[in-house]
Amino acid sequence: MKNLYMNFFKRHQYLRTTLALVCLALVTISCSKNINYTTQHIKETSGRYLYNQEELIEVYYKDNNLFLKWKGAEQIKPVALDENTFFVADMYQKLQFVKHPETQKRYLSIIPEDGGDSSITYDYLKVSDTFRTPSMYLKDKVYDKALEGYLAIQKQDSTSTFIDERAFNSLGYSHLRKQEHKDAIAIFKMNVALHPESDNVYDSLAEAYLQSGDSLQAYTNYEKALQLNSGNKRAKKFVETYKANN
Repeated sequence: MKNLYMNFFKRHQYLRTTLALVCLALVTISCSKNINYTTQHIKETSGRYLYNQEELIEVYYKDNNLFLKWKGAEQIKPVALDENTFFVADMYQKLQFVKHPETQKRYLSIIPEDGGDSSITYDYLKVSDTFRTPSMYLKDKVYDKALEGYLAIQKQDSTSTFIDERAFNSLGYSHLRKQEHKDAIAIFKMNVALHPESDNVYDSLAEAYLQSGDSLQAYTNYEKALQLNSGNKRAKKFVETYKANN
């Protein structure tokens, strides 16, 4: 009976939250205005804003209408409230264009739903057109820059999902299965740099080196994996066999 009540309560809360968001969207849409954006405003606000360490919001204008690109969506049309303020239903957020008074850098600022706090926050920094996230560098196989970015993320948040050990390992093995040894090794080396206390990252790197024909590097990394985890049977077997034959 208790579980039934809890399920009902959770469902009720979910429906209330959903209804509130829908109402907020409808009220905001009803306030939508036709904005005549100036050329200067378009020039100053168009561009890319850093949503998080791995994602960007792109702002652009077409036929005097404001649009966004975000999370794979190529054309999101926000509800314009004034020249600087708009509501994005996909984010359930009201945003405004702001400039930091000291740095003069431009941001997208989140406006609280309840409107209770009138202070300006500087949430999404506008970045240059040449700015690239770590995943962009990774996609283009610029591994040194990708690692640099991921290390910066790790420094800010060591538990970030963007530096997940398993995700990098999976990506490395996808290259290994295609016999793209150089790429696999580069990605496994990144995983080693990000997770140096994990025996598994050395084990994977050793396997990539072994498949590429570099038995010495395979031995070096299997030995490191064994040092971190004496129960690693594959590493132990390879190290013993290598020593016996060399």
